[in-house]
Amino acid sequence: MKPGSVNENFSKASAAKHAQRWWLIGWPRRLLLLRFVAFGLSRNMSSTCLKLVEVEESRRFMIDCFKAVNVPEEHAKAQADLLVAADHRGHFSHGMNRLEMYINDLAINSTDGAITPVVLKETPATAWVDGRNGLGAVVGNFCMDLAIKKAKNVGVGWVCAKGSNHYGMAGWYALRAMESGLVGMSMTNTSPLMAPTGAKEAALGTNPLSLGANACGKDHFLLDMATTAVAVGKIEIQNRKGASLPDGWAQDPEGKVTNDAKLAFETGCLCPLGGTELTSGYKGYGLGAMVDILTGVMSGANYSTHVRKWTHTGANTAANLGQVFIAVDPNCFAPQFQERMTDFNSILRNTKPTDPKKPVLLAGDKEEKNMKDVDQTGGIEYLENQLKTCAALAERLKIQPLRFK
Repeated sequence: MKPGSVNENFSKASAAKHAQRWWLIGWPRRLLLLRFVAFGLSRNMSSTCLKLVEVEESRRFMIDCFKAVNVPEEHAKAQADLLVAADHRGHFSHGMNRLEMYINDLAINSTDGAITPVVLKETPATAWVDGRNGLGAVVGNFCMDLAIKKAKNVGVGWVCAKGSNHYGMAGWYALRAMESGLVGMSMTNTSPLMAPTGAKEAALGTNPLSLGANACGKDHFLLDMATTAVAVGKIEIQNRKGASLPDGWAQDPEGKVTNDAKLAFETGCLCPLGGTELTSGYKGYGLGAMVDILTGVMSGANYSTHVRKWTHTGANTAANLGQVFIAVDPNCFAPQFQERMTDFNSILRNTKPTDPKKPVLLAGDKEEKNMKDVDQTGGIEYLENQLKTCAALAERLKIQPLRFK
């Protein structure tokens, strides 16, 4: 807008007119309006206000919660380690945000927190495991450790599990393989939340997959992604904040894309990765189906709409999720894998960015930065609404409340 232009003069005149109207309404009405605005701001801030919680305190609280519903300490620690790691890495949809749902399932015995998995069938390179309705982290750690053992012996380990539960952040299991110098992959099916392209009801889960590979030093590549546009937990986080959704995340009951986080969360119908058919959402739909075939169909677990719905109040039936854990020894193939990975990572990171202030990132870079930020600030930042849920849990389970700074 140029100084002295018609638009500028109009804006000045308009501003003066509005100021005059504001002044003429009188002090009583002005005070009432100010209070109304302040109330609206305070409500918005209450849902987005952040509190700092030390990592070990977050872990302590989760362990106490699990132990309060009769989970053995070893299993409680395994599940808590997974959830804390998700928050530490910035995957808030899969950390403390999921705690209440785990507790509710355990409290009504739709998940067995004490059980350990068993191997039903195996070869030197493969295994079929029954999770026996145990905690997702317990089943997942067992299966990936078995895959790692097989990969070290014959070069590859492929383990399928049935009878599992929500196993948290998929990348956790890839990281487990990476710690042993292997390439790791993991996938799981979930409760139906994705609408197939052209449908207005969910028939597939978010069905995440992960792949992790080490480069030289501490550098690595770690992909962890849902095959929906987003994980349902991100819809829940937006709902907690009272914020709207970007286009292409979720559908309303009529199958139309919605920006209403509350409606989307209640409807439980996410768009596939890619969004609508116009933006190639059918590719995400195809990926989600692929994961369900490799996890649910192949393992003998539930799949598609046979998987129960998972809610905050718990479910009265077992989830019987299917999962896959793969470990590969790169030394069985071309030499200098880590050096080649370092070069590969460098090429991608050094591609010319569209915004010079925002360098190109690799899968896992954001998580590494988030971990450093958490370590520097001295804790994980949780939404106030999340902390209210934790306070209610502490009161209900008769445990020490979560302490925050």
